[in-house]
Amino acid sequence: MVTDPPRLSRKFLMVQRRTPAGSQPGMLITDPAAPPPVVRMISYDSEGIDEFPITDAADLRKKMRHGRKTTWIDVAGLGDAGLLQEIGEIFGIHRLSLEDVVNVDQRPKVEAHPDHTFIIVQMSDSKLEFVPEQFALFVGANFVLSFQERQGDCFDMVRARLLHPANRIRSEGPDYLAYALIDSVTDSYFPILEHYGEAIEELEDEILQSTDLTHMHGLHAIRRKLMLIRRAVWPLRDVLNTLTREHSHFISPQTQIYFRDCSDHCFQLIDIVDTARELVSSISDMYHSGASVRMNEIMTVLTIIATIFIPLGFIASLYGMNFDPHVSVWNMPELDWRYGYPFSLGLMLATAAGLLVYFWRKGWIFRKSRR
Repeated sequence: MVTDPPRLSRKFLMVQRRTPAGSQPGMLITDPAAPPPVVRMISYDSEGIDEFPITDAADLRKKMRHGRKTTWIDVAGLGDAGLLQEIGEIFGIHRLSLEDVVNVDQRPKVEAHPDHTFIIVQMSDSKLEFVPEQFALFVGANFVLSFQERQGDCFDMVRARLLHPANRIRSEGPDYLAYALIDSVTDSYFPILEHYGEAIEELEDEILQSTDLTHMHGLHAIRRKLMLIRRAVWPLRDVLNTLTREHSHFISPQTQIYFRDCSDHCFQLIDIVDTARELVSSISDMYHSGASVRMNEIMTVLTIIATIFIPLGFIASLYGMNFDPHVSVWNMPELDWRYGYPFSLGLMLATAAGLLVYFWRKGWIFRKSRR
């Protein structure tokens, strides 16, 4: 039996802005519940790779001066506005872009700046359940700066590829690393949708067997998840089209070919999401149709029972009238008859049997199911 997906809080369905209305542009107001940033730096080229944690902005400046050809700075956690601002100053990140990084639930987009390209996408750090998380990255001439809401992501394979000297990612520039990260985000949706597809099939089988309302709770939860995935994947299509077609100083034409393949994967995701949403809608309609049919059957049975007992009630009430048969021969003479009581019961039984036969001849009861 399928287990119901965890209830999805409505905060994921609405944009939460912590910047007060009318405040100065570029204010960095972090979420009090956001975890503190954990910064790691990976510097690599075709000859070697160095990986170490970053403690503060001064440590980052020092290691950047002695780094290799390409540097990836991965920031997991957005709970320290001061550190994020210092990191932004090191790489020349505009304060408005940093504000978009801190204010999560941004729509996926790509922006071109003189010193870098700014990209925002939505990813999930869970392999089977869609848990929305904003992923922002800046692609420069020799660096990739990425920001995640919390630790835990889908980039383990990318980090493993960086450890192999013969892997293409080691000999390419920051744009290829950005492609590898976005491609991982895109491909991570497939197992999630596969999991939801299996859950939908199980719910469909259970709804065909029973119209229990608890099945609809699980179906509704999946529908909300699919709505969130669609909200994340559809704008991702526009982001990948921009990275594929528009000229950029930081995305080479060779890497644009790979982004084109990533765009194809995104279109596949859109088709899968739309198909799953249509299937959920059809199952929901099937549930309501089954519940309506079951209710009609119940009402049919109750109506037949009531119809049978109406004439029986009439006969019983007729013999319950206070007529005296000794006053007149027309005042219910069968009351003095020896077989009056068995006659009344037999009359009721015959009436009920006649009605049942009539209903059966009409095909209203005792119908054989057609397969």
